[in-house]
Amino acid sequence: MNKTITCKELSAELVYAPKLKHSYIKVNHDSSIVIKTPYKQERYAVDFFHEKELWIRKQLHKNFLNQQLQVNLEDEVMIFGEIYSIDSNEAEYLRAKLHRLRTSEPKRVLSAYDDFYKYISHEYLPQRVQYFANIMNLDYKVLKFRKMKSRWGSCSSSKEITLNTQLMKVQKELVDYVVVHELAHLVHMNHSKRFHELVEAYLPHSKTLRKRLKDIRLPA
Repeated sequence: MNKTITCKELSAELVYAPKLKHSYIKVNHDSSIVIKTPYKQERYAVDFFHEKELWIRKQLHKNFLNQQLQVNLEDEVMIFGEIYSIDSNEAEYLRAKLHRLRTSEPKRVLSAYDDFYKYISHEYLPQRVQYFANIMNLDYKVLKFRKMKSRWGSCSSSKEITLNTQLMKVQKELVDYVVVHELAHLVHMNHSKRFHELVEAYLPHSKTLRKRLKDIRLPA
């Protein structure tokens, strides 16, 4: 039977796994903590728990940030980091789509949400891209929007910029960071020092913004 050990107010499930070569800690998406170890001495696991406390807290903080992007489907919607009621003016387009569905089937509801984020992407993002393109004195050929699971945006060598419609869930300053980031790739198709200097020239707090965005796991 597995045990529970503690580190200050944190608790973890201790799993004895004799076939492992090393001990490791896993922080699950629900913020539960599991420690697996080949060593029988509980004292070792407790010391290991304390040793990894800072790392664990960082993972828990990331989980917290990701939870902020989650809403109760059909009741709420996340727009630019704020949660709105489905009955709000901001959710009018989504509310109409959900009403036309006449079903609560999860896949179809999620599809309606995806359509909503694509809709507001077309409403909001072109003006932000053009704004920064003007002040950076850069030209792009094509601007596209689609839901992506592994990146917030992309820029091709043919000057085609694609932005993730999931950006509509995060704060506007993070949206601007992605826009400037992708526009900067029109000049530097890499992440060199000169690339980051270009981004920093137009967004002085880009390092902080980049870290905040990195801590957010892309929603499914």
